[in-house]
Amino acid sequence: MLRLNLSTAPCWLDLGHGVRLLIEPLSTAVMMAARNDPAIAEAAATEGSASNDDLARIVAKAVARIVVKDWEGVGDADGKPLPVTPDGLDALLELWPIFEAFQTNYIAGGLILEQEKNVLAPSPTGNSAGARTIAPPALATALTAQDS
Repeated sequence: MLRLNLSTAPCWLDLGHGVRLLIEPLSTAVMMAARNDPAIAEAAATEGSASNDDLARIVAKAVARIVVKDWEGVGDADGKPLPVTPDGLDALLELWPIFEAFQTNYIAGGLILEQEKNVLAPSPTGNSAGARTIAPPALATALTAQDS
């Protein structure tokens, strides 16, 4: 069952390591706005030179620049809290554990929902536990070449 959260209020997302982001809910409008980010357009224009990992990083940064309204646990070298800036968000998402948590706990939720709408059986080359039989059962045992 799809559970809709109709709240548009920002909420806190804990990324670990004492870092929290105040983010807007992931929506169609956010994803469409992220598509218009110049970095995404540049990566798309290079046709195939950007890996899936590079694209994931570029998209995560574009989305973060749109949805992050505040943060906690991010400071300069002296421990002084920093304000949220586009460059600061980009630098924060270059830290692997932070990127992975943002990707897993925020962006992947929307992508999983996107995959679920397809309602496909497991891959024929993978686990076929969910696939249904489409051929009728054989009426009799077939003879092998040695039996004939």
